[in-house]
Amino acid sequence: MSRFAIICAIAACYFVFAILLNSVGTVILQSINSFGISKPEAATLEGFKDLSIAIVSFMVASFIPRVGYKFALVIALVLVSLACVITPLVADFFAVKMLFACIGSAFALVKVSVYSIIGQLSQDTRSHSSLLNTIEGIFMLGVLSGYWVFSFYIDSNDPSALSWLDVYYPLALVILVTAAVVFWSPIQKPVLSAEKQSFSKDFVDMLKLTYQPLVLIFVLSIFLYVLIEQGLGTWLPTFNSEVLQLPVDISIQVTSIFALMIALGRLLAGQILKKVNWYVFLNICIACMALIMLLSLPLAADADGRQANNILEAPIAAYLLPLAGLMMAPIYPIINSVMLSSLEPVKHAPMTGLIVVFSALGGTTGSIITGLVFESMGGENAFYLLLIPMALVALTLYLFKRTSTKMAYDNTLREEQVNV
Repeated sequence: MSRFAIICAIAACYFVFAILLNSVGTVILQSINSFGISKPEAATLEGFKDLSIAIVSFMVASFIPRVGYKFALVIALVLVSLACVITPLVADFFAVKMLFACIGSAFALVKVSVYSIIGQLSQDTRSHSSLLNTIEGIFMLGVLSGYWVFSFYIDSNDPSALSWLDVYYPLALVILVTAAVVFWSPIQKPVLSAEKQSFSKDFVDMLKLTYQPLVLIFVLSIFLYVLIEQGLGTWLPTFNSEVLQLPVDISIQVTSIFALMIALGRLLAGQILKKVNWYVFLNICIACMALIMLLSLPLAADADGRQANNILEAPIAAYLLPLAGLMMAPIYPIINSVMLSSLEPVKHAPMTGLIVVFSALGGTTGSIITGLVFESMGGENAFYLLLIPMALVALTLYLFKRTSTKMAYDNTLREEQVNV
């Protein structure tokens, strides 16, 4: 029962932050309409979110085990709840920027804590991968629901109205309830080594992780994966509108299928991994993802969705591309699981800090590169270009598998020699 209560608590945290983090596209659009700002200025919200995630993760990941994961989660939730209440009261773009800075900073605490807690709840790589895929799947359900939550508060008759900011009041209440659930959950404070270490020593230990070949290959895999996911996900609405020529509202609706596919893929992977080897499974996923891109992009070239009146009338390519999300979904949680489960629990927090940092860097890089190619060479070529990092992910997975197997073999030999 205690394990189930902990899983519910961390799943609730991930769900509410999924709504907040992935609302940035909607908030950018509404900020342009409501505050009369330019597109480049509105786009700075992405930076406030991602850079705060990277910076806070890098600075405090090694410190979180000292204060305890429960404490870090509650602080993060309370901080964001207060920011959600203040934002509609101020009703200014500066307040929105500060809101996303708070959301990013708080999510850094949440992700490090949640990943470390999953390590406490798992006995081996397979159970770790299964639980992490389930939690990440719930995150994507939060992303999906966020589209509908925000759309309910937008006045379609007056897009410039500030009524959409009222969405943050019920969100603040939900976040506070989540904080109460976390507070009463039986999350244990991690057991630290008897030797006292300073914060600077903890920070240096986190940096030292990157000297290991396995960790270097791992962070490169993370970087490439998030580059693909953000490159595709961020620009899919624009692709639907400009290449498939769908109306703007239908373009956004079709994009929600991408989030649904990622959620479904991670939830299904949590069950499939109980019976299938992770390396074989991920190679199948990468091959299928590339195949979907190669099948859908030629169809997109001849598509004309201008006559579509609803999502059901969209061209077939509009449905095929989001299916790539079903295939890419398990990659991120699985490689995280394999890496984390190979480390001692005390190293999970600093390792998660590196995961968050390189995820943020990969996401920003993917969005920028895809956007530049989209503008100069067109949407089809921008998406064809994503096949290159897909191939590189397959290569890094091979190196990751070989290195991790060798490291496990070496550790076994050392244990046998000690026993002898």
